[in-house]
Amino acid sequence: MSNPPLATTSTSRPVDYPHRAEFHLDDSEINQHQRSSSKLVGSPLLYAITCFASLGVFLFGYDQGVMSGIITGPYFKSYFGNPTATQLGTMVAILVTHLLLLQFNLTFPVTSLLAGTIADKIGRKRTLFWGAAVFVIGGGIQSGSTSFMAMVLGRIISGFGVGLLSMIVPIRNFTRYISPCHTNPHSANPHSADHRGKLACIEFTGNITGYACSVWLDYFTSFIKSDASWRLPLLFQCIIGGILALGSLIIPESPRWLLDQKQDDEGFRVLVDIHGGYYNNVKADREYREIRDAVEQDSMEPDRSYTCLFKKYKARVFIAMSSQLFAQLNGINVISYYMPLVMISAGWVGRDALLMTGINSLVYIASTIPPWYLVDKWGRRFILLSGATVMCFSLTLTGWWIYIDVPITPTAVVICVIVFNAAFGYSWGPIPWLYPPEIMPLSFRAKGVSLSTASNWAANFLVGELTPILQDVIQWRLYPMHALFCACSFVLVYFLYPETANIPLEEMSDVFGDSDPSPEEVEQLSLRKQTRSLRQSSVNLPSLANFNEYDQRQRQSETNLRQQFSQNIFLNSVNNIKKWINKGKPVSRNVEGSDSYERLGQSDI
Repeated sequence: MSNPPLATTSTSRPVDYPHRAEFHLDDSEINQHQRSSSKLVGSPLLYAITCFASLGVFLFGYDQGVMSGIITGPYFKSYFGNPTATQLGTMVAILVTHLLLLQFNLTFPVTSLLAGTIADKIGRKRTLFWGAAVFVIGGGIQSGSTSFMAMVLGRIISGFGVGLLSMIVPIRNFTRYISPCHTNPHSANPHSADHRGKLACIEFTGNITGYACSVWLDYFTSFIKSDASWRLPLLFQCIIGGILALGSLIIPESPRWLLDQKQDDEGFRVLVDIHGGYYNNVKADREYREIRDAVEQDSMEPDRSYTCLFKKYKARVFIAMSSQLFAQLNGINVISYYMPLVMISAGWVGRDALLMTGINSLVYIASTIPPWYLVDKWGRRFILLSGATVMCFSLTLTGWWIYIDVPITPTAVVICVIVFNAAFGYSWGPIPWLYPPEIMPLSFRAKGVSLSTASNWAANFLVGELTPILQDVIQWRLYPMHALFCACSFVLVYFLYPETANIPLEEMSDVFGDSDPSPEEVEQLSLRKQTRSLRQSSVNLPSLANFNEYDQRQRQSETNLRQQFSQNIFLNSVNNIKKWINKGKPVSRNVEGSDSYERLGQSDI
């Protein structure tokens, strides 16, 4: 069926079709005469944004790996006067100290702007630009540094940039968070809830690709017989950061953020482009209404502070922060930051240690691809549990082989480390970056992701700073220590983490038992606004003499309702945690092809 001639190319909000969704029309049955002027629409737009936004995590991965090969190079050591283990740890880990301050908004003047607040105020798109720009400045200082303090300064500045990027990219990549509430599990729609995890895992592959690029660049530049052997890898990160900064100027803004900022027309236009470019597309119209309703309900929350976040969504905050915390405590940055040192301790010498690190990075990339197809099929819980198990055993064996120190130790350690990295890349690498923005409500999403990222950086700094010291002090025992953290993460996921695969974001509150305000509460809040407006505009009218008494009764009724609502939230959260402990299995859809799923709290759970 051919499309009729285009009636208009206007990008303004078209006339609503309020009854189209009731007839369940297929796209081919719709009179598609109003089309967006955008050239890139539909699935190509979604995947283009995903791949481009992955440059942000590419930079993070690159910066994680670039120092691992540099700090073992002879020209680097000579230039900085053979730095001690403490100095090496500071050079590597200082990246995340001010980054951590940025996340937590501590009282230092230089960190006065909270990362989550920045994203809420200026948008995901502009935050992405400034994060990339700051990173470029820091990278330039690092590549041109002439002293230890100059290198540290460059790492600190880059930390601000990486902090914004690592916090905003999971939010900014809105392709993951366009999740229609009426999702068919057999649908091939790439932006449905069934594909949200896949796009997140593709993004993480960009992170590990950045890590691998830095490792191999370190290896090839190690053949250069000058200080350029370590300056060039540091300069390369500026090029990628510049591309990201320029590209962020042309990609669209997050539609959820636009609607939250009352820019409905622009938000609808972005949704139209995502759903194929036609303004009268049923899916775009339905998605617009669902997001608009969710935003309006979120707007009823007068307090969007961190205090309110902890009080109302404590279970979500705990899961978001603990997932990122254990992603670091499980030992990945012992390998990412210091694998050449690990290889040296296992018996590999000189450039061979860098070569083994490069080979490991290729396997690491390959391990991130299976989750593209498994994360929405197997679910988040199974992947995290299986990954923690393999990581625990491989780290334990790594320490054991280094302890016994036999002729096959170098080869055995390489195998164990590769298995560990592959298990992490398949599980605890991508999932902790998916969980926080997936489970947080829109009104607190930026702050929630900021908190979870801060916990990541706190553990990141701890591991990065202490690893060189612990390698000298406790030696082989370092690896069983991180294996213990892997075992702890297994227990945590098994008993407390819910399954969120294939559940629309707008229905996450049903999983956690912390639903948005009830209709009664919404009505009470609306009445309060109306009465306050009348009182302010007509305060001198004698006909309103008894109005204050009525308003006080309404206030008391509202207070009682809020208290009852808060108690219900707490009791529901406790009961649901108990059910996770007893049941511990994913939420299931009991009708093939149905949009429904069994929510926690039903009789058979």
